[in-house]
Amino acid sequence: MLNAGQYIPVFTKELNERVIPFWERHSPDREYGGYFTCLLRDGQVYDTDKFIWLQARQVWTFSKLYNNQEQRQEWLDLALLGANFLEKHGRDEAGNWYFSLRQDGQPLVQAYNIFSDCFASMAFGQLYQATGTERYASIARTTFSRILERQDNPKGKYNKLVPGTRPLMGFSLPMILCNLCLELEPLLESDLVETTIDHCIHTVMDTFYDDESGLVLENVKPDGKLSDTFEGRLLNPGHALEAMWFIMDLGERRDDQELIRQATDRALFMLDYGWDKQAGGLFYFLDRKGYPPQQLEWDQKLWWVHLEAMEAALKGLRHTGDERCAQWFVQLYDYAWPRFSDPEYGEWFGYLKRDGTPLHTAKGGKWKGCFHVPRALWGCLEVLKKLPA
Repeated sequence: MLNAGQYIPVFTKELNERVIPFWERHSPDREYGGYFTCLLRDGQVYDTDKFIWLQARQVWTFSKLYNNQEQRQEWLDLALLGANFLEKHGRDEAGNWYFSLRQDGQPLVQAYNIFSDCFASMAFGQLYQATGTERYASIARTTFSRILERQDNPKGKYNKLVPGTRPLMGFSLPMILCNLCLELEPLLESDLVETTIDHCIHTVMDTFYDDESGLVLENVKPDGKLSDTFEGRLLNPGHALEAMWFIMDLGERRDDQELIRQATDRALFMLDYGWDKQAGGLFYFLDRKGYPPQQLEWDQKLWWVHLEAMEAALKGLRHTGDERCAQWFVQLYDYAWPRFSDPEYGEWFGYLKRDGTPLHTAKGGKWKGCFHVPRALWGCLEVLKKLPA
């Protein structure tokens, strides 16, 4: 039996005293608005480019804390600092969200990546809940509608592949939609929510699941069949685990215990499959046939993978009582905490070598910002508080 009371103060301190204050101190751009995310170990800014999905994620984070933890004005002000910058500079003339901007808001990289739109929609939906400002709700709804319109061809004209040669569907977007439709439920028509949930559950749990191997796949053919290619053999244990706790949330929303059990079982399988039996920790990428992955960073250990895995394990434990979930949570915690959490400056290192030592000590960059660490700490805390003391 997991002793939840042992972990609650640790997660609380990490979130409120070591992670959120790091971003409060170092990330706000008081000159142009928005946030710096390229931060060294001590918070020093080493690059001023602004990546839309990280800007939006930080708006969401501070709006979420304001809505669900404590209505601190400084948190709302920080959310608005990012939202105002995004409103002013974030979209092209067609309403698509750019990938990146200069510090002053001038566009750098075109709107090729639909994940900018996903997190912008999520951010403004949460900010609407904090402020009641209808303009924010409108941005969230409009962006969500455009995501659904683009989901079959998310990159549009920016797709580098020759059409029809090797059509594949990716796991990332349907996975994110599992969470996004719940985030935006207060703003959407009920029929749209239910239809989206149905589609997400089917796609994540059926289309991208291989019955024979028990693996959750990253890419499949349009008919759901396997592709014996680099992309078709690719596995991302972190994505699979994050998706499974999204599915658990949908199962709870629908009071579907069978779906929750299924997601828990798949999470447990992916934890075992993705664990590095030699050096510990979860691999970043794997090949389902055991071949060398195309990604040279395949054996790195990443912050977000272990955080999402902890939340999946805790949610599986809460819903099913399966003690394997408790064992995995402890194993993940024991691996991650002493390696990722920075005892000197706060926040978490992002990237470890296979042996568990830091690849570098920066706290943020193009891919890491103020999102996975605080979201998972808060999410894990909420579950821990509901477990038996």
